[in-house]
Amino acid sequence: MTPRFPFVFAALLIAATSALATDAAEGAAGQSVVESWQEEPTRIFDAAGLSLDEFQWIARPIVIFADTPADPRFIEQVELLTARMDELAERDVVIITDTDPDNRSDIRLKLRPRGYMLALIGKDGGVKLRKPSPWSVRELSRSIDKMPLRQQELREQALSGG
Repeated sequence: MTPRFPFVFAALLIAATSALATDAAEGAAGQSVVESWQEEPTRIFDAAGLSLDEFQWIARPIVIFADTPADPRFIEQVELLTARMDELAERDVVIITDTDPDNRSDIRLKLRPRGYMLALIGKDGGVKLRKPSPWSVRELSRSIDKMPLRQQELREQALSGG
């Protein structure tokens, strides 16, 4: 018998964050989704009601698609990302999940996943990476750090002493 605790924990985590994300997407407390993310950069958002255009020039969305929240690849990816959220926050990453193919969110229609897919979107709104399997924060950070805009951000930080 295999231990099911990690899967149950991940499912509960996803359900809780999806509920928060839905509130945020609906403008909870009068905030936009971007304001909610800026206030709490470790929050995971549900794709329902969101548009990637909202984050253009502000954040780098990582979108995780699956046909069900019980997909082992989806669970593994969420666990990998949540374990090192601070590193992603340093790189202005917002995490968005979509596990309901019947909902047909704007993000799903734009990126057209088939089953599980991880997509990294640049601040310019362009798709920088698509992967059919989970990626670690280390791998994602390396990809982000190679982007010209990220390199410019690092140079500006160095010049400002931060």
